[in-house]
Amino acid sequence: MTVDLVTALPEVVRGPLESGVLGRALEEDTATVRVHDLRASAEDPQDQIDDYPFGGGGGMVLKPGPLVRCLEALEDKHGVPDDVIYLTPDGERFTQKSANQLSRKEYIVLVTGRYKGIDERVRRRWITREVSIGDYVLSGGELPALVLIDALVRLQPGALGDARSALTDSFQDDLLGAPVYTRPASFRGMDVPEVLRSGDHERIRRWRFDESVRRTRARRPDLLDESEKLDEEAPSSAPDGDKTA
Repeated sequence: MTVDLVTALPEVVRGPLESGVLGRALEEDTATVRVHDLRASAEDPQDQIDDYPFGGGGGMVLKPGPLVRCLEALEDKHGVPDDVIYLTPDGERFTQKSANQLSRKEYIVLVTGRYKGIDERVRRRWITREVSIGDYVLSGGELPALVLIDALVRLQPGALGDARSALTDSFQDDLLGAPVYTRPASFRGMDVPEVLRSGDHERIRRWRFDESVRRTRARRPDLLDESEKLDEEAPSSAPDGDKTA
């Protein structure tokens, strides 16, 4: 997967792109992220990329000229992207399902807004998809873009040390994840559930499934279709190499 990230503040995103699972995956070419400074496509010597909104009102708007020139230059150099995604509070809600779908794209461009956003004409003609990470407003689209990149890159083959980890994340099956424990087996009077120490893989799978349903019902009942989820059977076979410590 290749991602071109267009931003007015490249310094905001470069640090996180070098850290943790994301940084390691990019370093090992599991995925590629290229950061582009929008000011490099400005039309005037002052590198101005924003202007006052028509009709008045507070805030500034990113001008269409620099942004479109940047997008067209990327297309000329790298070809037509599978999606040009604008990170905006009024976009579609980003979910694990959309992450799974987008992770299969070969090449996407992310456009990050600043101030009051980008000119509507750019949204209508050049943007193919609009995404929101939640019902709140941030100072710009850089942090949402990093959220999206992290969610997509960790799904790429080879990004995680154990590929099964991503398959058991919360929301992969419209359920929240089950509780997890590690050593020691007893800590300050609190014990790890016996089933997790039993070595019985079938019992462990059933326990995890039941706990996922229980936690989802308590915390996110909107994720559950009661007529189907509560009677659903857990997987019947263990993944290859599954072990109990």
